[in-house]
Parts: sequence; structure tokens; C-alpha cells
Amino acid sequence: MGTSQAQLFIVSAPSGAGKTSLVQRVIADLDNVGVSISHTTRGMRPGETDGKDYFFTDRAAFEQMVEADQFLEYAEVFGNYYGTSLGAVQQNLSDGSDVILEIDWQGAAQVRQKLDDVVSVFILPPSRATLIERLKGRGQDSDEVIERRTNEAVAEMQQYHRADYLIINDNFDQALMELKAVILSYRVTKSRQALRHAGLITSLTR
Repeated sequence: MGTSQAQLFIVSAPSGAGKTSLVQRVIADLDNVGVSISHTTRGMRPGETDGKDYFFTDRAAFEQMVEADQFLEYAEVFGNYYGTSLGAVQQNLSDGSDVILEIDWQGAAQVRQKLDDVVSVFILPPSRATLIERLKGRGQDSDEVIERRTNEAVAEMQQYHRADYLIINDNFDQALMELKAVILSYRVTKSRQALRHAGLITSLTR
């Protein structure tokens, strides 16, 4: 994928780091940026909409897409497939919209194998104690579940070094400003501005 007017961003984080809340605010606050909608084979839950929350599909159709190499990344989680469509991402980028993928480090590694022009951001909590408090949530889960989630989060956090940018989500507004800064900085790189404002630049410099 060559230089275009839009950029693909990967945002990774352990569960409990506040990734989804940050991404939702970025999309609400900035124009021309959206989250890639994943395909999944799991059943639709009450309140979900096909094409908005996920693209819901059956296992055979998903596996056909895998065979046809139509996914940027995919994984099987608790017996269900989840994947990011290469075609859908490329369509959004060609339309001039920045795209955010909310995926784990393994998915990010798959994406990097297929696309060169990718910017990755990793979000960390301010402390392990804060992480555990967030994982406990409403207090409805057993200690065993909390311990498993904590171990999974630690394993994910150990991969932070694979990202281009690292944000510590201690103060939400500060973390939000930093995530926006990453996105906005790529919008004003010389190569993208030259594409976006070719006519203006020509009129000013010829």
C-alpha cells in the first residue's frame, strides 16, 4: 500500500487499559477517522447490528475468505473466528478516511506482514493495581477469573515494545490528547499534504 491521503493505525492494549473509550472519543472528536468493523462467526447479541458492530457470517464463508487471503488478520477465540477484511480497510483508506484497528499484538504482527505503511500505538495503564481494579469491574467475577484476566493482560503488556508509540492512560484527557496527536501528526506529513493540497502547492510555488 503506497502513500495515500489516509493512514492505517493499530491501537493495542491489555484489557482494562481504557483503549475502547479512548478510540471512541477520538472518532467522536476528529473527522475522517473510523474503526474497522471486524467479521465474526459468533452469533449476534441483543442490540447488535450487522455491518455496524460486526459483519456476522458463518464459519464456512469465513474460512472461504481465509483461503482467498482476504483478511489482514484473523484469530479464533473461544471457538469463534474474528477477522479484519483487507478489502474493507483499503476501501476506507482510498476514500480518504483514516482507519483504526483495535487488535492485539499478534493481530498487529499479522497486519505488518501484509502492509508496510502502518502506525501502531500501545496503551498501558498507570499501574498494575489500577489495571486489576479496572478488571474487577462491577465485582461480579470470581477471583479465578480476575487472576486469569490479569495474567492475560500482563502477557499482552510484555509486547509493548513492538509499537511505534506508547501512551500511559493515567489521566484520560491527557491520553486522549496524545492519541489525537499521533493521528494528526500523520495528517500533516509532507507526503500526505502534497497529495491532499496538490493544486494549492502548485499555485503557490510555480
